Amino acid sequence: MTVKPKIALIIGSTRQTRFADKPAAWMLKQAQARDDMEVELVDLRDYDLPLFDEAASNLWMPSSDERAVKWQGKIGEFDGYIFVVAEYNRSITGALKNALDQAYKEWNRKPMAAIGYGALGAARAVEHLRTIAVELQMVPTRNAVHIGGSDFFAVHPMGANAEIDTIADHLSASVTATLDDVVWWANATKAARG
Repeated sequence: MTVKPKIALIIGSTRQTRFADKPAAWMLKQAQARDDMEVELVDLRDYDLPLFDEAASNLWMPSSDERAVKWQGKIGEFDGYIFVVAEYNRSITGALKNALDQAYKEWNRKPMAAIGYGALGAARAVEHLRTIAVELQMVPTRNAVHIGGSDFFAVHPMGANAEIDTIADHLSASVTATLDDVVWWANATKAARG
């Protein structure tokens, strides 16, 4: 019997006024509709991470802050990651960058993908995230989901605030491709790590 890969859907924004909850809930529903993975929502708000202040990453020495150790333990449970990405000034949020820096070996040799949102679908932030992922020895997937342009303003509270299902037909091909990528790479890297 094959064990399904366990995938974390990580909300990468902690602002009280964030939009992330809406695409995160929608993406979680899409992933849970499949039978080839287990997915769990991981919200950075649930982890009181300090700003990274260790002598080195946990690749070289154990982290001293118990909050970072707790985060590392959680991240280490997964075979792959899908990040919910807001674009702040052409990059990812500071909270997400800090969370990435708080672990190292837990990310290694596992796939990552993204669902990004913003005027340009967080395309620049997702590309920056992929570069960071390479340094953390993750496997960035080719495909991602981008909610941008008129679709973004159709579903954002400062726009029409419609449900994401109203634009689902614009996203379905990229959702399928992204989830297919994550599952394939999660199975491949899990086997190789084993």
